[in-house]
Amino acid sequence: MSIKLVVLTENRPHERRVALVPQVASKLSALGLDIWIQQDAGLASRIPNQAYLDASATPPLQIAASLPELLQNAHIVLAVQPPAAETLKLLAPGTIVLCFVYAQREPELVKLLRDLQLTCFAMELVPRISRAQAMDALSSQAALAGYYGALLGSTQLARILPMMTTAVGSIRPAKCLVMGLGVAGLQALATARRLGAVTEGYDVRPDTKEQAESLGAKFVDTGVDGRGEGGYARELTAEEQQKIQAVLTKHIQQADLIITTAAIPGRPSPKLISKAQVDGMKNGAVIVDLAADGGGNCEYSVPGETVQIGQVTIAAPFNVPSLLAEHASELYAKNLLNLIGLFIKDAAINLDWDDEILAKTVLTHQGEIKNAAAKTLVEG
Repeated sequence: MSIKLVVLTENRPHERRVALVPQVASKLSALGLDIWIQQDAGLASRIPNQAYLDASATPPLQIAASLPELLQNAHIVLAVQPPAAETLKLLAPGTIVLCFVYAQREPELVKLLRDLQLTCFAMELVPRISRAQAMDALSSQAALAGYYGALLGSTQLARILPMMTTAVGSIRPAKCLVMGLGVAGLQALATARRLGAVTEGYDVRPDTKEQAESLGAKFVDTGVDGRGEGGYARELTAEEQQKIQAVLTKHIQQADLIITTAAIPGRPSPKLISKAQVDGMKNGAVIVDLAADGGGNCEYSVPGETVQIGQVTIAAPFNVPSLLAEHASELYAKNLLNLIGLFIKDAAINLDWDDEILAKTVLTHQGEIKNAAAKTLVEG
């Protein structure tokens, strides 16, 4: 019997992505999967139903509008955001669900996944090891967010980024400060540099200095080492925060454009820019806060909105990768393909829990919460 794989239409606000694109469908079908797509799943990403039907998948993809028909006998379900509770309740125990979850924000959903005995792979849990890079959806989406952040900032400014020489004189290049040098921050630095800005980068992890400088940016060194576990920054002490702010204030208030990218998956975003620092910024300066989904990195940010504080503009859009839905969906679909390839062998499902990637990415399985942090959160 073939393995039925279902792709759901996203129904959460601000979500335009889809978990499968036509060019990846044929690669999934080559694994022995029978692919079903919920009607209009790709429309928000500008992918019409016919594009799926035209994909070179064998057997051909099928499209269904009815959830009961779609999910009947489903073995694997793909989504970007967590499916609705009513959808999950239509799945048989043992069905494999792949999506972003963020257990800290969704404890009731984690309980439901456990109680329904669904096997859920949470895409934000993919370990950051070399072998898992092709499955690292956080990184693939963050790269797009960083690119978009630089472009958004350039359109909000009342000036240009590059130096320009004209018949009446030269225009100085804009100064761009990127705060948080993970995947998104480094891509923002690279994009701002390509657009002609003079760039600076800051991170509490001093080992990012070399990466920033390799992109032509100056690294802002505060003398504080804030490295934590898993490649993320740790929580800073009050004394460390004061030391950092004393150094950063000068750079913040000299910048024309600031892009902040400091986000911890599933947790509140750290505040990097205070109201006092914004109040001292240049007239016409712009802040693009890419951490709005976690509450934002700036004290003045209003998640989901663009606001004017004096003469400073602060843009804090939700779900930035979704604003580039075509390529975000393509990269995410490839991340899923590579993860699925770990447990589909000879057209059969084989969950090898000795595989580090599968063992660390699984959230729930056979009525248990397998991730230690999520288990503590939900069950105490």
